Amino acid sequence: MKQLSGSDNIFLFQEQKNVFNHVAVLMIFDVSTAPDGTVRFKDILKHFDDRMHLHPIFRRRLANVPLNLDRPYWVAEKDIDIEYHIRHIALPQPGDWRQLMIQVARLHSRPLDRSRPLWETYIIEGLDNIPKLPPGSFAMFMKFHHASIDGMAGLHLASQLLSKSVSSDAPDTGQKTIYLDRVPSSIEFVSRAVSNGVGRALASGKLSARLASKVVEISSEQLLGKKGGEPVQKLSFPTAPPTRFDHEVSAHRVFDGFGMPLSRIKRVRDKVKGATLNDIFLTVAGGAVRKYLQAKHELPEQSLMALMPMSLRSDASAGGNAIGTAMINVCSDFEDPLERLKAAHMAAQAGKLQAEKLGTDLFSKLIDAVPSFVGSMLIKKLVIQSANMTVSNVRGPDVPMYLAGAKAMCFYPVSIPTNGIGLNLTGVSYNRVMWLSMVSCREMVPDPGFFIECMQAAWDELLAAADALPAVADETAAKPRAKAATVRKATPAKKAAAVATPPAKVSRKPFAKAKAKALPAATRAK
Repeated sequence: MKQLSGSDNIFLFQEQKNVFNHVAVLMIFDVSTAPDGTVRFKDILKHFDDRMHLHPIFRRRLANVPLNLDRPYWVAEKDIDIEYHIRHIALPQPGDWRQLMIQVARLHSRPLDRSRPLWETYIIEGLDNIPKLPPGSFAMFMKFHHASIDGMAGLHLASQLLSKSVSSDAPDTGQKTIYLDRVPSSIEFVSRAVSNGVGRALASGKLSARLASKVVEISSEQLLGKKGGEPVQKLSFPTAPPTRFDHEVSAHRVFDGFGMPLSRIKRVRDKVKGATLNDIFLTVAGGAVRKYLQAKHELPEQSLMALMPMSLRSDASAGGNAIGTAMINVCSDFEDPLERLKAAHMAAQAGKLQAEKLGTDLFSKLIDAVPSFVGSMLIKKLVIQSANMTVSNVRGPDVPMYLAGAKAMCFYPVSIPTNGIGLNLTGVSYNRVMWLSMVSCREMVPDPGFFIECMQAAWDELLAAADALPAVADETAAKPRAKAATVRKATPAKKAAAVATPPAKVSRKPFAKAKAKALPAATRAK
């Protein structure tokens, strides 16, 4: 039996009728690699059943403390109804991409049953009219509660659940014993709650003092301008401009995505010295929101700000949450994609510096030491009000993975929009492709397909601009510029996919629905 950490419990505490803190993945499988070229539902059930002992998340449920005097505990269940957790559905005709996106969004909008282990899997058939898919392909949508797992732990779980070969044989660990937990009595729960409360009160006092000393230290450094005789890079805490993403989300999710081959990302990195995969991801994200808001006549002059999770874990098999955060400028005030890339590189460095200065683990430790309502208030005041969107990218398996012999062709992450940060852009690299997804609510992004067109257009522009550079970028071309406040004009060659609507300031009043300007149709992996 293990108690939830403060970071884990926050995801339970903050859940509302319109906010569901699930993390999920959508995979599409090619059955032609399976024995006899077919995969039956019972084959998938057996594949799961053979591997459920590899990770405790499949069998553990919540045990609540009486009167919610303390955080819940994870307890292991003996009997799991696998056909409750793994369900078999099909798309209605004609079974196209849009219908798959709608179905995933609907499944992502449904809360998990807290009386059972907090995970569900849907096997989705009927993908008959999705271009480039082999006949008989099926999708798998798998979601977990964020209280039980974060992004890195989720990818580790996926690597355990899936196979690295067409063989469906489960790995021989030599250990399939299931250890069950004895649920403590109410008196035992209350006694533990009192003891935990005293310990956390002492810890919160120490952490608060540590945080205060950090603020004083940073302020002194910036006031003096030097540390150890060397110049100090000043920290800044920019505010997020008002956008349509800053409101309360509805309970209705929208979802869409596409793939960026890593070979083409490498082409950009080879042309722009110092650029990283994360910089390129930020550049595409910034370009996407720029194009989308520009088409709505809502683009603010100031760049949008993003919350970027940072993994703090050393053991991905442990489950739970081990994440810090950084505030990142997505450089949406840059029209030119290369200028945006250089600015994004600087913004990422500044965000990481700021997080390191404050202590990447300090905030998560403070959340662990204070009551959940205090932690929720801190997150709302210090985090949510400082960002418009969430951006995250995680490295997944580099080799093909299989389910009951069927090869996974794609790996779309499906993450969380929340009140005040209603747009989530997440990327996962899998099998030499960066799979990018957008998740929001129906009222904020009524046209998710158009948003993905904006995202793909931003990627196409960046790739074209990088391809036009010399084979090796010189030092002056690769040196990032410090100022990101003004909008740079794109050259005629780079304006091809740009939306030409002039920017306009917006307010935090309820936004008006606007008709999106059409972009050229985008393929799913370009």
